[in-house]
Amino acid sequence: MPVVKPIPKDQAASELQAIYDQLSQKFGRMPNIFAVMAHRPSALKNFLPFYAAVMADGTIEQKYKELAYLKTARLNGCEY
Repeated sequence: MPVVKPIPKDQAASELQAIYDQLSQKFGRMPNIFAVMAHRPSALKNFLPFYAAVMADGTIEQKYKELAYLKTARLNGCEY
């Protein structure tokens, strides 16, 4: 199966540089899931508000939400 490689900051579109900085500051590095989305800058820019809403709001603790998407990635054979 083909693997889509994450885009490093120095190769990302100029419009994504601030996003790379913000995510790197928040997570301590640029998470691969977002660096892969950088292949389509509009997809990354539009996904981030959705991701923030899902991860921030609700009654389920953030750590359990993260566990759910990690488990889903593993079940689907995603390299994470």
